[in-house]
Amino acid sequence: MRILFLAFAFLFAGFAGAQTSAQKSQQERQVTQPGNNADVWREVKSGEKSYVSIPGREVDVLVQPPARFLGQSAMVTAGEAWRQFRNGPVTFYGGWLVVLVCLGIAALYFAKGPVKLHEPRTGRLLPRFSDAERVVHWTVAISFCVLGLSGLIMLFGKYVLLPVMGYTLFAWLTSLGKNLHNFIAPLFMVSVVVMIVMWARDNLWKSYDWGWLTKMWAFFMRGEHVPSGRFNGAEKLWFWLCVVVLSIVMSVSGVVLLFPNFGQTRALMQDAWIWHAVAALLYVAVGLGHIYMGTIGVEGAYQNMREGVTDETWAKEHHEYWYHEVKLAERSAPGGAVPAGAPHMKENS
Repeated sequence: MRILFLAFAFLFAGFAGAQTSAQKSQQERQVTQPGNNADVWREVKSGEKSYVSIPGREVDVLVQPPARFLGQSAMVTAGEAWRQFRNGPVTFYGGWLVVLVCLGIAALYFAKGPVKLHEPRTGRLLPRFSDAERVVHWTVAISFCVLGLSGLIMLFGKYVLLPVMGYTLFAWLTSLGKNLHNFIAPLFMVSVVVMIVMWARDNLWKSYDWGWLTKMWAFFMRGEHVPSGRFNGAEKLWFWLCVVVLSIVMSVSGVVLLFPNFGQTRALMQDAWIWHAVAALLYVAVGLGHIYMGTIGVEGAYQNMREGVTDETWAKEHHEYWYHEVKLAERSAPGGAVPAGAPHMKENS
């Protein structure tokens, strides 16, 4: 019994001595380095899990551990590496991409002007796009413009708009842009799916599309008209690479960002943002060229989608193969009438 008592006494004395030593070390540190919590934050930034009373994914890790993020230094946390990549390469190169595309479009327009028709208009109009096609197209186009503009404001606004507007107006604008972005995105995703189903067949690649691409420079610089189907080679590339591929990338990554309550980790959210931003910047850059060619870049192009009809001269010079298909359908119809649902010609009143 005496031996047991002496053992407990020895352990208690050792614990008290250690506690006294730790307290003394802490007191000395507060004197020499007041407010220094380096050891605490070093432990926090290690990424080790701690105790939390509310369960959840990653809630027990306060700060992401150091990690490399697309070539960034491993000396900083993963979150800080992502922030550096966002405010560095993505913002810098993405911003210059959009600026250079705008400058290139402006230079092309003022140097060459719109691509004009070689022959005068006939006044005879061919139906080019149905009402359903135009509704779907304008739904995609308007929602795309809202998403693109709001995204550019959120990414570049603090560099471009904040110094001009000030904090109050800029905060109101970015808040509006964020809400528009979140609520317009589902409309864009649904309408894009409808557009893909509706126009996939017309955008199947043909052998003559390669010829159009090889002469694309002559089309822009000299206004040379190259035969094509209902859509030319550039329009088909826009459809498959942007409307299909980039829309899928943006939609999937956007859903991950828009609904962060399905167990996504911080790393997954960061990766999704990078995919979303890079795809969006490419989409906007190419989309600016598509908008230019569909409005002021090509004479008569805007009429096609606004009114759904086009002049025979325009159809023959820009989409000659499609023009001959329409004329052949007219001649093949019994009694010269056009079968229900087939393209047909009408006089311009």
